[in-house]
Amino acid sequence: MTTPFFKELCEELKLGAIEKGHPFRYFVLGTLGLDNSIGQRMLVLRQVSPELRLTFYTDNRSPKIAQLQNNNTVSGLFYNPTKMTQLRIEGKAIIETNKEVLKAHWDNVPVKGQKEYNAIKSPGDSINNHNEIEYLSKKNHFSMVHILPDKMDFLKLGNHYHTRVQFSLVDNEWKGKFSVP
Repeated sequence: MTTPFFKELCEELKLGAIEKGHPFRYFVLGTLGLDNSIGQRMLVLRQVSPELRLTFYTDNRSPKIAQLQNNNTVSGLFYNPTKMTQLRIEGKAIIETNKEVLKAHWDNVPVKGQKEYNAIKSPGDSINNHNEIEYLSKKNHFSMVHILPDKMDFLKLGNHYHTRVQFSLVDNEWKGKFSVP
């Protein structure tokens, strides 16, 4: 009975990765900081595999990389205001290390977008003016991170009632149950 909701959330995620204007294109990633604080930031969903592995790009010097190396448990939050749907995902983050995979993705990043990964200074470093950022010409700090979800909480808001379905990955199969919104 929860299958239509699972299909809907899968479709929304897949569209978010391929349609630039889709509300699931941007999502909030939550991580545990090295000082046990909660870190949150907006990211771009780049890819969703058939197994629902989510992929985003980042600078490998970003604080989130050190956080994920310390504790790879993450949370993702997606929201579609038109359909009034919210999706919360919990899972494990895996930093891509295969140089061939990284190069293949890097080669598909538009030149304008590549600047995001080749600044001389690291993300978060202080600068005096936003126009003073210098860039590398031959090197980049491009990285990819995959999220392997193991729990998903789908909330669909309605005029008369709301519907909430919680999904868990059990023995490589998604199981869903309705719960109070």
